[in-house]
Amino acid sequence: MPTTHFRVALIGYGYAGKTFHAPLINTTPGLTLVAVGSSQQASVQADLGDAIDVSADYQAVIQRADIDLVVIASPNDSHAPLAELALQAGKHVVVDKPFALSLEQAQKLTALAQQKQLLLSVFHNRRFDADFIALQQLLASNTLGGIAHLESRFDRFRPEVRQRWREQAGPGAGLWFDLGPHLLDQALLLFGLPKQLQATLKQLRPGATTDDWFSVYLDYGHFGVTLGASMLSAAPSPRFTLQCQQGSWQKFGLDVQEDQLKQGLTPLSKGWGQDPCAARLYTADTVTEQILTPGCYQQYYSAIATALRGEGPNPVPAEQACDVMYLLQLAEQSAASGKACLVAAANRV
Repeated sequence: MPTTHFRVALIGYGYAGKTFHAPLINTTPGLTLVAVGSSQQASVQADLGDAIDVSADYQAVIQRADIDLVVIASPNDSHAPLAELALQAGKHVVVDKPFALSLEQAQKLTALAQQKQLLLSVFHNRRFDADFIALQQLLASNTLGGIAHLESRFDRFRPEVRQRWREQAGPGAGLWFDLGPHLLDQALLLFGLPKQLQATLKQLRPGATTDDWFSVYLDYGHFGVTLGASMLSAAPSPRFTLQCQQGSWQKFGLDVQEDQLKQGLTPLSKGWGQDPCAARLYTADTVTEQILTPGCYQQYYSAIATALRGEGPNPVPAEQACDVMYLLQLAEQSAASGKACLVAAANRV
């Protein structure tokens, strides 16, 4: 009889582990968080209870015999080595984005998971944003005719450089490796690999040592996608602007689920995922407001549990995350050279 309940170890209890993974795992039927790899024992147990086993020895936590699934939410430069350790130990693995630091690392992990016949998934939670789901549905309906251009942005106003690894020079740091994976994954899910890309990465804030602004153009031939983010955007900017042959669609404001998680809410809370900002559909003579269906980050770990039971697909297969890694890396090459880079047809295992 197949296992229906899976014991989970979470490696890392910084922002991602505390805000996203722990509450989502704890509200998913079929998953039980039993161990956390962290040096902050008091903080973890204050949040999650004394029954949680906490250890700063990541390797020991990963290799526990009673663990079925290891979730890696540690700093970016540790993703690949910890994922490899977990796979070698026979564990199923979820890795927070970005998958790794390079395409080569990502492909090696994907091949290892295939060899071991283990689930390897990457936490691209923005697939479950309310506005992105609405955009997918709109494109599938062909309501506005052929697409001309999509702009997808994550803008913030943080004028001072923070003393945290994401904003300091180092492997896997910077805004492109932080927010680029979300934007790339969404574009790839909608349209697949582009024909070429051109990227500009900038350091604009005083004291910045890694990129804090980017603009990346994905060329699909008869249409294009611009991905952008800035840490100096005090004025509201659209999250999405879609231009089509018969009209446009625009959405302001970020999906609310991250802020709700920061407030201590969970998918079990009233109003979960309900975006207060309507989208607007523009045609030649009408403007229509569209109330969005609530976002659903909970679907990611629910799908993980289903996949572990052998009853459904991996919600974000490693092969798809390899495509994201490929374009992350290619954009850095484009930015360094100042030239557009052709995109190869396939860069998976």
